[in-house]
Amino acid sequence: MIDVLTAVLGATALALAAWCGFAAYRDQPTKDWHFIGMAVVSLLAIVQLVIGVVRLAQGDEPEQGVAIFIAYLVGSALAVPIAAFMSLAERTRWGSATVAAAAVVLAVLEVRLYDIWGGVGG
Repeated sequence: MIDVLTAVLGATALALAAWCGFAAYRDQPTKDWHFIGMAVVSLLAIVQLVIGVVRLAQGDEPEQGVAIFIAYLVGSALAVPIAAFMSLAERTRWGSATVAAAAVVLAVLEVRLYDIWGGVGG
């Protein structure tokens, strides 16, 4: 995979988690600007999904198996969009908390994707 993209995606996911977590702390639901942040993070995750599939199609293989790699790629691409829809249904502080939790999950998934692909130089 591309190490820089994985690091940037993990960092932006943590920034989104902090942002939405602060909104939940202040007893605020997700706002339009939160959705812009979610869109940016989701777009990065989709770019990573496409790059991962292209790398697999070119014959590259992750160290820990293709099936688990694809599962983590799809999961990372869906984590924040699913939370965004859930936050629309829950227009309280808990909607913001849901997005914050999903963004933390995405950051953890990025670390795991890095490990599955092969870590440094993979």
